[in-house]
Amino acid sequence: MSQTSHPEAAAEPMGPVEEPPRRSGWSARFTTRPARALRQLGRVSRRMAVVEAAAGSATLPEAPTRPGASVRPVPRPAPRPASPPGRPAPAPRRSWPGGFRDRLTSPVPTFQELLAIVWHGRLRPGVGDADRIPVHRDGLPRPAGTDAVLTWVGHATYVVQIGGLTILTDPVWARKIPGTRPRLTPPGVAWADLPRIDAVVISHNHYDHLDAPTVRRLPRSTPVLVPAGLRSWFTRRGFRHVTELDWWESTWVGGVRFDFVPAHHWSRRTVWDTCRTLWGGWVIASDDQTIYFAGDTGYGERFAQIGARYPGGIDLALMPVGAFEPRWFMKAAHVDPAQAVRACQDVGARRMATMHWGTFVLSGESLLAPVEEARAAWAEAGRDRADLWDLAVGESRVLTT
Repeated sequence: MSQTSHPEAAAEPMGPVEEPPRRSGWSARFTTRPARALRQLGRVSRRMAVVEAAAGSATLPEAPTRPGASVRPVPRPAPRPASPPGRPAPAPRRSWPGGFRDRLTSPVPTFQELLAIVWHGRLRPGVGDADRIPVHRDGLPRPAGTDAVLTWVGHATYVVQIGGLTILTDPVWARKIPGTRPRLTPPGVAWADLPRIDAVVISHNHYDHLDAPTVRRLPRSTPVLVPAGLRSWFTRRGFRHVTELDWWESTWVGGVRFDFVPAHHWSRRTVWDTCRTLWGGWVIASDDQTIYFAGDTGYGERFAQIGARYPGGIDLALMPVGAFEPRWFMKAAHVDPAQAVRACQDVGARRMATMHWGTFVLSGESLLAPVEEARAAWAEAGRDRADLWDLAVGESRVLTT
């Protein structure tokens, strides 16, 4: 696939934060107090769309593997199809059901629960420790030979250089997202320092993982890999090479294979689109390394299912460790640090890199608790300290063959 040079991306200004569509008609003419309260709940829901949490723990059956899914239980990718370097496999238009609620393992949060969280200030911890969040903004190193290089930009955004490609995970360079304070730390890599982006992977559509102002800065020729149902969001913005996948399906970009895998989570971008699009994580595999990007997820049986698909092991798991308090509210959709370590073991990953902390205030734990508790849980599990990549914002680490 032909790629537009990066200067073109820099020329595209950041747009305003995306606003959900407004309703009109008879409901807009209601002026009674109950109607105003309902509208207020809608506004709260929009502001809190970044708070991915759910209540309850009822487990539903796992969705069956769809015919034609190309993930197989092999330690490395099968031979790739013949295609020019940098071009993803053809992405035919797909037909999806009206929603994916059947994939939930817990109910989505109610508006009343979201409102209670906001009103009681449980997602507003003090930020006095923000200056203790380490930031190493040293530029973007390039890999040597068959090595892979990973750089933490902040939150769930990594720059992954693997198999000759430069990949962004859930890119968010915005200073602020709806419903949150401004980011605590700057992006670890300046946008102008990015090389050409060969692929972008999106885990789900929550505002802290799918940021419209950042997406607008990308060349429209950038290959974008998204969960089922999310393709139209990108094509409406002019992106020409968007591939959407169901769980356990795969696609290729150049010599790198991308497998979309399950997660314990949910999706919502407005009041009216709950679970209309799918959610999940990505396994990114070259001939030399396999990396698991978990996106956002609670703890459950799907980690072991992912591990069973990769008996040769995963070299590195990018695991969320933040946004886990209050636990009664967050546990169904966000792992805590100890669960992140357990999930890393379940998927068979040799190393774990932390993410989803130190950037946005989304929950009630103290700012440094995610990484501090992850270190403690890693040591308690008897894992080698060198295999825990608790990176600073902007820090890079080399993954050797």
